[in-house]
Amino acid sequence: MCRQGYRYRAGVVKFAVKVVFLAVVFYFVAKYVHGIHVDQNPDAVLGLSVTFVWLALLFAVINAVLRPVLKLVSLPFVILTLGLFYLVINAALLGITAAVSSRLAVDGFGPAVVGGLILAAASWAADLALDRD
Repeated sequence: MCRQGYRYRAGVVKFAVKVVFLAVVFYFVAKYVHGIHVDQNPDAVLGLSVTFVWLALLFAVINAVLRPVLKLVSLPFVILTLGLFYLVINAALLGITAAVSSRLAVDGFGPAVVGGLILAAASWAADLALDRD
């Protein structure tokens, strides 16, 4: 039982580290990708950083819940486009995150594709780095 508790705590720590890493990536995406805007919350306890952590947590939850469904539904398009349709899925996930959040705004499909691609690559890199023990 002690071993299972360790695995659980390790999983929670890895998830927390990934969310913080995605918050940093969200900051850079909002700063450098034109068309993606994050409204600051200066009245919060920690200010801007809490906003980006919240967006990263929201994106991680939406990604975990909806990505498998979208991948399954869009399988014929993924096969037809040789995997390029995953860019549309990433853009859709970023757009859904923007629709759910009142702090994130995405101005169009182009910025959503670029931002989704950067966030997907960062998430993949974080998964690779955190799964090594």
